[in-house]
Amino acid sequence: MTLGVLLAVLGAAALHALWNALIRVGTSRIGAMVILSVMEIPIGLAVVVLRPLPPVDVVPWVLAAGVAHFGYKFFLAHAYEVGDLSRVYPIARGAAPMIAALAGLFLLADAVRPIEYLGIAVLGLGILTMARGVFTDGESRRLLPYALGSALATASYTLIDGMGARVSGDAIAYVGWIYVVDGILFAAGMVALRGRGVLGGGARAWATGGAASVASYGAYAISVWAMTVAPIALVAALRETSILFAVLIGWLVFGERMTPNKALAAALIVGGVVLTRL
Repeated sequence: MTLGVLLAVLGAAALHALWNALIRVGTSRIGAMVILSVMEIPIGLAVVVLRPLPPVDVVPWVLAAGVAHFGYKFFLAHAYEVGDLSRVYPIARGAAPMIAALAGLFLLADAVRPIEYLGIAVLGLGILTMARGVFTDGESRRLLPYALGSALATASYTLIDGMGARVSGDAIAYVGWIYVVDGILFAAGMVALRGRGVLGGGARAWATGGAASVASYGAYAISVWAMTVAPIALVAALRETSILFAVLIGWLVFGERMTPNKALAAALIVGGVVLTRL
């Protein structure tokens, strides 16, 4: 992985933490995720209208990714309903690269060096350390099945997207089509499950949802592009440094405590990133 790709993936990680933080602002977590999904549709359309139509063999990948993204958003939004950003985010994002790396051993042909897998393992240790408070600080354990469900969905769409973008040959258009399909599926599915009330919220909620959608697209497009030029498992692991940014946002913006446990976890995550660069 080149330095340019590394910096791009770290930038995507910062954008990912930002849009997750925006989900916590204003309306309910479910409502915020629905608004974000609705706003994804015009963003995706604006992208794909400027690109050639994808080959037919890309369609199954886009549909599979849309279904995986539905699961990701569904579990993540419900996890945020019962848990804090600084706990849900580390668990949901932390378990995903472990699952992706394990599956990649059997499903992918990318060459990942032993030291890079060590870096992924150290990243995972740091992320799990960050999530430790759910067991020690009396927080609701109801978030765990939702957060782990989100992690499984994240690992699924990571592998689907990495391979689908390679089949497509145009990562930007591929992401645009996924945004259209994902936005329609999630918004329609949640309206069917929860009723039209999930589309409520004032102008501020919709403006925040729009900003979150733009940040989400930037994070996603950069990551998918990176998977076309670097090992998927490695990109997936580096992307999880978004936890560092989420912790900083939680501390500086939402007033969450910076405990020794969080500081240790942050150091482990940085150490994991360093190992993947050796």
